[in-house]
Parts: sequence; structure tokens; C-alpha cells
Amino acid sequence: MSSHTVDWTALRAPSVDASEPTGLRERRKRATRQLLIDTATQMCLERGFDAVTVAEIAAACGVSPATVFNYFPTKESLILDLPDALIDALRTALADPRSTPLEAMLRILAGELDNLVSWLNAQHDRTWAAEAVQQFEAMVRDTPSLQAHYRDMLHRMTVAACEVLARRAGLKPQDPEPQITAIALLGLWPVQVNASCRLLDGIRTPDQVRDEVIAEVHRAARLLEAGLTVLEGRTAAPPRSGLRATPQSPGVRSFGARGR
Repeated sequence: MSSHTVDWTALRAPSVDASEPTGLRERRKRATRQLLIDTATQMCLERGFDAVTVAEIAAACGVSPATVFNYFPTKESLILDLPDALIDALRTALADPRSTPLEAMLRILAGELDNLVSWLNAQHDRTWAAEAVQQFEAMVRDTPSLQAHYRDMLHRMTVAACEVLARRAGLKPQDPEPQITAIALLGLWPVQVNASCRLLDGIRTPDQVRDEVIAEVHRAARLLEAGLTVLEGRTAAPPRSGLRATPQSPGVRSFGARGR
């Protein structure tokens, strides 16, 4: 099961075989889930998200609307999803005392970016791939319900991050420090999305896109560095020296560098 917010494999060039795999029960469940994602994505890109109903998606896949909702709680989650695996990865990364919260957030974002770049590198037609991603992002950007769902996903990640950061610093999630820190860290997510959309022009190679997106995200991360040192005085051990301040690895000494 994917641990990323977008399943880019749902964007398929016309020549790609999208036939449903066969296998054991669990594999069939995964195949049904993938079929629902693929079908919903293609139908919504062709006709617009609001013009497609769950009943139509279900009929195209040969299942009932109830089956669709067994896999996805809402129509929006067919397009943008927040898997439990991603929330778990976020919690685990932020709780790791061997790295600062900002370092952990940058690793999570790098994984999301690698997911996109890997898909781009697998496509034979670079121009088609760039246009397909741009069309997908435009659909999300221009559809109010998808925008609301996207904001809800960021909110859920922020709440999860706040809980971990509070526990790490010996505070409560209601305290202002973990709240603002979580908001700041998750604020890097739309920075990466916006940079990816702007730089993915069909001319830059996927690896060039990755390098330039990382540079922009790290520029934003450097602005957080000073503000996220607020709780370092609460830690039992001296703060970490942080990452070397380079375009690929911004200097980071963030709050709660080590657990209490």
C-alpha cells in the first residue's frame, strides 16, 4: 500500500497496460484499490472532479458504491489520500532523538519528492509526464472540495506532529510551543508542492527538478532554524550541532534536539 499522499501511477500514458493484476485475496484487494484510484483519477481529469460521481466510478470498475467507500471514506480521498503509513512515518521520524524535528521533516518531504521523481523517471515521454502532473495539480488547486480535503490532510499531519513534539519536549499538545512548531514544520509541505509545480516544465529533467525543489524547501527551512530553538533549554543534553548549512542541507538546531 502506498505511503504517499499522491499515487502518481494513476497517471498513465495511453500506451501503458492498466490491466488489473490477479493473485491471492490480499493482492486482489490491492488491485481493486489501485483500479479505483486509476479510474477515479482518469475520469476526474477528463471531465472535472465535480462532474464525476462515486456511482459512476463504481460502475466503471464493476463494483458497488459501497465497495468504493469500503476502501476510501470520501470521493476526495480517491484523488488525495493520507495513508496511515505516512502518519506513522511522520510520528516515528519526529520522535527519533537522533535528529531534530526539522531534519525529520525534511526527510519526510524528500520521500514525497522521490515518489514523484521516480514516477517521472519511469515515463518515456517527459513532456506528457510533466503535463499530466500539471493537469492533476491544477485539478486539485481549482476544485474547492479537493482544496478543503488537502487542508484537512495538512491539519491531521499537524495534529500528529504536535502530539509527538509535545511528548518529546515534556509539554502538552495544548501548549503554544509544540503547536506553533508543528504548524511551522508542516508549512514546508505546500512550499514543496508549489515549487514542484512551478519547476516541472517539461524542459528540466526529473533530477534537475528534484535538486531545485530541494534547494527551495531548504531555503524555507533555514528561516525556521532560529525560531525552532525555543525549547532547547528544556533538554537534558546539549543541543546537536545540526546539519551543515549548504543548499542541500540547511543548518538546523531545532526545538527538542534530544528527548528529555
